[in-house]
Amino acid sequence: MKLPRDLSGEVLVKHLCKRWDYLKIHQGGSHVILQTAHPTPHRIAVPAHNALRIGTLNAILSSSAAHKDVPKEAILDDI
Repeated sequence: MKLPRDLSGEVLVKHLCKRWDYLKIHQGGSHVILQTAHPTPHRIAVPAHNALRIGTLNAILSSSAAHKDVPKEAILDDI
């Protein structure tokens, strides 16, 4: 799977909140903290940058996909 090179943090935050049941808890500086309670509590920090770096995006996707028990490709669908 090839990761998008131009995905912004704000777009990823909106997608995770709308489709994957995350809630925006707060924003500290340029990092947005998201939390979900399904299936268990989980928090992630997403930088609110114009374009996320590939390693950062991969880490966020890996963490959320492992928690939701889905492949990383499923998280990126519909973006």
